[in-house]
Amino acid sequence: MNLSNRFAYRARVNQFVLAPEDEILGQLTNQHKFRQLEQQQINAWRRQIKELKVALTAFPEATLLLEFEIPRIGKRVDVVLILNGSIYVLEYKVGAKIYDSSSIDQAYDYALDLKNFHKASHNLNIVPILIATDAADVDVKLNIGNDGVASPLLSNSGNLSSVINAAANSLPKNQIDSDVWINSPYHPTPSIVEAAQALYKGHKVDEISRSDAGAINLTKTCSHVSRVIDDAKANNKKVICLITGAPGAGKSLAGLNIATERMCYLENEHAVFLSGNGPLVAVLREALIQDQLAENESLPKEQKIKRISAEQKASAFIQNIHHFRDDNLASLDVPVEKVVIFDEAQRAWNKEQASSFMKRKRGQDDFSMSEPDFLLSVMNRHKDWCVVVCLIGGGQEINTGEAGISEWITALKENYRDWEIHFSHEIFKLEYALDRNWLNDQGDLQIHIESDLHLAVSLRSFRAEKLSAFIGEIISGNSKNAREVKEHLPNYPVYLTRNLSKAKETLRHWARGLNELA
Repeated sequence: MNLSNRFAYRARVNQFVLAPEDEILGQLTNQHKFRQLEQQQINAWRRQIKELKVALTAFPEATLLLEFEIPRIGKRVDVVLILNGSIYVLEYKVGAKIYDSSSIDQAYDYALDLKNFHKASHNLNIVPILIATDAADVDVKLNIGNDGVASPLLSNSGNLSSVINAAANSLPKNQIDSDVWINSPYHPTPSIVEAAQALYKGHKVDEISRSDAGAINLTKTCSHVSRVIDDAKANNKKVICLITGAPGAGKSLAGLNIATERMCYLENEHAVFLSGNGPLVAVLREALIQDQLAENESLPKEQKIKRISAEQKASAFIQNIHHFRDDNLASLDVPVEKVVIFDEAQRAWNKEQASSFMKRKRGQDDFSMSEPDFLLSVMNRHKDWCVVVCLIGGGQEINTGEAGISEWITALKENYRDWEIHFSHEIFKLEYALDRNWLNDQGDLQIHIESDLHLAVSLRSFRAEKLSAFIGEIISGNSKNAREVKEHLPNYPVYLTRNLSKAKETLRHWARGLNELA
């Protein structure tokens, strides 16, 4: 575990101004996660370092952080300055001649992320500053919002020192323990939790209001998991629930429902929906954001919600699992969440793949755990209770090193035998357990088999509830079973091809009006 992973460089300003430029640049490049830096970025860092050495000499006792990563959010701030009890968030645009709105919003976004998700920042004043190095001077007007976040200030290479000084003179002077601030954990504010719940409740998901078999099945699953969580909470248990389901049966929707329903900050209970599928995270967040923005059309100007605010709300409960992993690698703190939902849990990496990635991409040479083992170890830090919900698609392991459900069971058997495990009979089917050894030796695991933890009916198409079963038989190569299921399908257009170009061409031919292709 290395807490310095949260930043690439740290120093008191009086040490920074004396440090050799190449030494600072070396630390920036060594900490860069992706290991492939363009010369343009290196040149930008060189200019940034030179200018900061000049601009910050007036603040020798301040603490400087370069490339600070906001816990769990996965965004890195160019420069953080801890000065007189306030936090200054500096966003550099080297070579920029104007203060464009997207860059202003970016600086503001970082400040809001710190305020809403970084525990030690909840009660601090935060001042975002956009530095367009070649832009003209503008007046400094410090406007602190009710939440303690200032409207972004605008600066350039020549006046950064005076801009910071003007802001500092307008704010109360206090002391901050830099170590405590830097190592403070991810922790959403009560206001952002409430806003996230309101955002999701207002989301126009058609399936939620349906009363057919699929929606009823979804409601039963969510209600069952909620009862399991209540029992774990009341009796100090640690529990894992494995939710299986056919493609399109609503596993992700179930996970989102559970995450928002169990965000009870007044009871010290938080929840989060995690996915390693970056595009899915982006799509889910964007759907919620677009719903929020669509409501703006009917609101008066003073009540309209900015996109940046909607993005904050969506980030509170839909997150990338890799950010969760990296944040908890950097700290041994107990996570704020009591309930964690892992989407596509069957795609978690085995020990070999996880160790290889952590060594190559994160510089963790001593990492020797499977992804399920590590994720369970993080939640096991809780001394009282917690619940892990795994959403599992059968036979959907796609890439090298994706372990399937058996890796979760192996981790439980080897390291977490005091946990309860809940799943349905469906998990015994071949498509959910490609490695069936664990089925033959369950050891003394505390197993509970419950039918409500399987989502059998597809929500993706109201016309084809048997379609998921049919596709499953096709993928498994069971032609006899596939023919039997097809007899019960409505007149549904099903075509099989190995030619992607022809598939795309056919879809384009069928598309009508504003229909989108997928």
